[in-house]
Amino acid sequence: MNQNAGDWPIVESQSSLLAVLPVALEESRRRIVSVAAVFAVLALCALALGIALPKRYSATTSILVEQSNIIGPLMEGRAVPTGVVNRASIARQVAFSRKVMSDILDSGGWLVDNPSALEQEKLIEKITDRTDISNPRPNLIQISYADPDPKRAFTVTEKFAELMINESLATKERESRDAYEFIDSQVRQYHAKLTDAEAKLEAYRRKNPDARPGIEADVTARIGELRRQIETSRMELVDLQSQDSSLRSQLSGESEISMVHTRAGQFRARLAELQSERDTLLLNYTDQHPDVVRVQHQITDLQEDLRREDARADTRLSETPTALDGSVSYNPLYGELKSKLADISSRSAAAISRIAAGEAMLAQEIERSGRIAASESSLAELTRDYEVNRDLYQDLLKRRENARVSMNLDAERRGLSFRIQEPATMPLRPSGLRLLHVAGAGLVFAMATPLVLLFVLIKLDPRVRTTLRIEREAGLPVLGTVPSYRTREQRSRATRRYATAALLVATVPVAYFLVFALKLAHTL
Repeated sequence: MNQNAGDWPIVESQSSLLAVLPVALEESRRRIVSVAAVFAVLALCALALGIALPKRYSATTSILVEQSNIIGPLMEGRAVPTGVVNRASIARQVAFSRKVMSDILDSGGWLVDNPSALEQEKLIEKITDRTDISNPRPNLIQISYADPDPKRAFTVTEKFAELMINESLATKERESRDAYEFIDSQVRQYHAKLTDAEAKLEAYRRKNPDARPGIEADVTARIGELRRQIETSRMELVDLQSQDSSLRSQLSGESEISMVHTRAGQFRARLAELQSERDTLLLNYTDQHPDVVRVQHQITDLQEDLRREDARADTRLSETPTALDGSVSYNPLYGELKSKLADISSRSAAAISRIAAGEAMLAQEIERSGRIAASESSLAELTRDYEVNRDLYQDLLKRRENARVSMNLDAERRGLSFRIQEPATMPLRPSGLRLLHVAGAGLVFAMATPLVLLFVLIKLDPRVRTTLRIEREAGLPVLGTVPSYRTREQRSRATRRYATAALLVATVPVAYFLVFALKLAHTL
């Protein structure tokens, strides 16, 4: 007995679920009409929901953006093809623009009833919500549109692709044309600025002749050259003054008139000079010294010449009347010194004149250098403005030609191009949830709902329905159960309930069969 009591909880836990199943079956028999009604109502509601569910037909097209072609490498550096960055965003802006949406409303047949502006805005919002533009690859744009009418879905999707390509190319062409026109206007402006800068620079140079490029270096070189010339002239003047002093000292020791002696007198004078030279040499050398011997020989020769000259003189005196031994004449050395002194004086005067002229020109060049330095800032500013405008003008000229080539490329659609990679096709089946999906889910839900309700009823009903509950609450085992007995009237009511339930359940497959038959016949 104790052993059975110890094993009792284990037996209860193992058979509790199995004990509920017969109770649930019994409850389903007792409430067969309600269960069948719940099943039929839910299944038919799901079928009606599937029928009433709006159909959505989706059409898709893909646009390929060709970035690289044969024109690109050939025109590299000369043309700038318009690129597309974040193509999905750009395509969305182009596709949902007012101009494109107006054409879409017309092609989709929404304008047939002449809707008001407010109604058109609502239609545009609906079309925008049903349109999906994505960028699955960097150079691919995908457009999808869903609509209850498959033909309209196809027409609108195809029109979207066509309008987007046309608008994108037109936008590219407009951008390149606007860029060219902007650069062209800048070229004209900078041409006017450059002309004005050239006129100002020319007027300033005409007003200031020294305002020329490199003039400062020329003036600096000229100043250096004048200074060198002045220093050279001053050194030459000092040299000439020194020569003048020397010549004047030599001239002071000479007589302008000299006496010309006889030949004998000249010999005596020369003899006196040699004797004086010999006496000088004998102070340092002996009689055998070569210089002393040479001078002695010269003295002897002159004494012999003097005796012969005296003898001739005696002979002339005996034959002719007496005359003076010499005559008066001008000194040639004195004349030569006077000529040199006059030449040096003239050269000194020329040097002084050169120094004065050089100093005057140096002062002029220094004053000129000051004027150039004073006008250098103004000249530098005018030159800088001219060079900046010239460089910008030349750069804008090149850019304008590049923009012209780019504009021609976009006008002829030779640069970045669009083409339909996958054209839109007529959708044959609706997308999203269809009648089959809703009907199938409705059947599953209709079958599961009565079972869930039965189990909830069993759990919430306080009545004792199983022997396990008696054993669990009383703590005693149940030895047996007495089945219920049904009378003839009860069995007749049960049969009617079963027939009613079968009729309710049968309406579901009949209704499903009729709907799907109409669906196959394309009448629904």
